[in-house]
Amino acid sequence: MRWTNASAAAALLLCAVTGASAQSGNKLQVNLDSQDSIKRAAKVVAANLWEYYRGDEPGQTPGILPGPPPAGDYYWWQAGAMFGTLIDYWHYTGDSTYNNETVRSIVHQAGAPTFAFMHPNWTASLGNDDQGFWGMTAMLAAEVNFPNPAPTDPQYLALAQATFNTQAARWENQDCAGGLRWQVPHTNNGYDYKNTIANVVFLNIAARLARYTNNETYAEWAERTWDWTEGVGYITEDYDVYDGANTPQNCTNLNKVQWSPNAAVLLHGAAIMYNYTTGDRQAQWKTRVAGLLNRTVDHFFPEGIMVERPCELKDRVQCNVDQHSFKGYMHRALASTAIVAPFTRDSILEVLRSSTKGAVESCLADGTCGFRWDRGEYDGDVSNGPAGQQMSALAALSTLLLDNSDGPLTNSTGGTSVGDPNAGSSAFELDPMRQITAGDKAGAAIVTIVVVGSFVGSLVWMSGGLFEVS
Repeated sequence: MRWTNASAAAALLLCAVTGASAQSGNKLQVNLDSQDSIKRAAKVVAANLWEYYRGDEPGQTPGILPGPPPAGDYYWWQAGAMFGTLIDYWHYTGDSTYNNETVRSIVHQAGAPTFAFMHPNWTASLGNDDQGFWGMTAMLAAEVNFPNPAPTDPQYLALAQATFNTQAARWENQDCAGGLRWQVPHTNNGYDYKNTIANVVFLNIAARLARYTNNETYAEWAERTWDWTEGVGYITEDYDVYDGANTPQNCTNLNKVQWSPNAAVLLHGAAIMYNYTTGDRQAQWKTRVAGLLNRTVDHFFPEGIMVERPCELKDRVQCNVDQHSFKGYMHRALASTAIVAPFTRDSILEVLRSSTKGAVESCLADGTCGFRWDRGEYDGDVSNGPAGQQMSALAALSTLLLDNSDGPLTNSTGGTSVGDPNAGSSAFELDPMRQITAGDKAGAAIVTIVVVGSFVGSLVWMSGGLFEVS
């Protein structure tokens, strides 16, 4: 355990907050009916999570968790997700302990000169989903009025717009009639894979930019991305959300594994579109939100507690470092959905509470939390990036406080982040963002492909992992 000033403060906090609970046993004690109790417990878990971060130490790089392998357990994108979790933690609890380092880290990892989360250190291994997770964190910072960077630094809204613009430039129709590839460099493993997470992250950012800026072009991109993702078979009639397919097979060899971030990020984006639209468009998005929510809860919350189904098996856990963090993204997405699509609120609150109860039962009094939430005890799982377990437990506790949120802001309801609709355009010498044409919409409309593939290769993806590149 490191003893920086922050760590010393965290240790004192652990002693103060957990002293009473230690006498009740070695479990974290939380009253889920008390906001103060939830906040105290979340503070302990957050301090434990922060112990895995080294970027605030002299000589270390701001904004990354130790890695990537073999230098450490964590890939670049996961730090972006961690800072998003900490922004939500601040938003729901009001605890600003980690704000300064979060601002510094986002600015540092934005990456000059494009400031589109294409940092030169990571460009050679860049995935669209990796970049997109940082972009979603910047978008969240804008939506909740997280303390803004210095005026001379890149601003959150502009960072999200730069992420969107660089990804819109990579949308291609040559293979599979549209969509984004998993990887950006053509030399990377996974370049020939068009995966769901890259595309639904793009949809999510587009939807949130549409709502924040009231710019319809972003909304059209979100709709276009839904149409393509559904048309190619990644979203089924029953609202199963599959993982992706390969371009050499024209995206017909569907990998039918269902990872929770695909459903979570898509559900959140669809809920934003429901909130943004009106009339028949809103009715369509409401149907999609309801269908996704029902199927997501049914599939990932057996007995009301989150389970990462593809790798968290009854008799063993096969989840890698990335996948150990997935439960937190689901809880955060569900809470955001409940806020912007109020018709989902009651059912979401019910499952968030039951799942968080399971998460708390996996935590020790010092804030160390396990991965398996359905066992009623700490599982001792520390072999696959324990920061992921901490992020998930922190998200579960924080999102129970969703009543503390006024909802995501926009630039007309108090949002203060400064934007730039052409941000990031220098990366590919882009033209300014254009309107989607009738031809674009027609291309999306005819994208439906006869799915002839099966589950070939799914075990490779289950062991190799969503997001990671071996």
